[in-house]
Amino acid sequence: MSGFVIFALPVARGILAIAPMPGRGGHYAEDIAHMKDWKPALVISMVTEVEMVAAGAGDLGPELLNSGARWHHIPCHDFGVPTGEAEALWEAASERACAALKGGGRVLIHCMGGCGRSGTAALKLMVACGEKPGPALERLRAVRPCAVETAAQYDWARKR
Repeated sequence: MSGFVIFALPVARGILAIAPMPGRGGHYAEDIAHMKDWKPALVISMVTEVEMVAAGAGDLGPELLNSGARWHHIPCHDFGVPTGEAEALWEAASERACAALKGGGRVLIHCMGGCGRSGTAALKLMVACGEKPGPALERLRAVRPCAVETAAQYDWARKR
């Protein structure tokens, strides 16, 4: 059994979820099958390429695209936020994610542990969809208590 868990909550008219890296626990095939069964319209990977390869998820993007989901890779270091080129990549991913959520779709964001980076990105999407940062963080932490790990992550997430 993989232990891969998807933590989801309603946002706008859709479902927003955060999760750990598929394959992190050594069960990539099971994890990716679970992710595909969840049927996300969009998956956002908030990890570095090195982390993806180390977890055995180097083919995650093509696998998701072949299953019909859109995929955005936003390279971001542990405990960090998107900077530089990754910030521009985030803007494009965020627009698509908000559109999917407002249209009733499912958006899944993952990082390595499914806490800090993915929680930060989820909170930023919640704010972009019209929620106030404080109550949105409380709602997110009700389903994933470790979401958003640093003050810098919260500062980045709360700004539209």
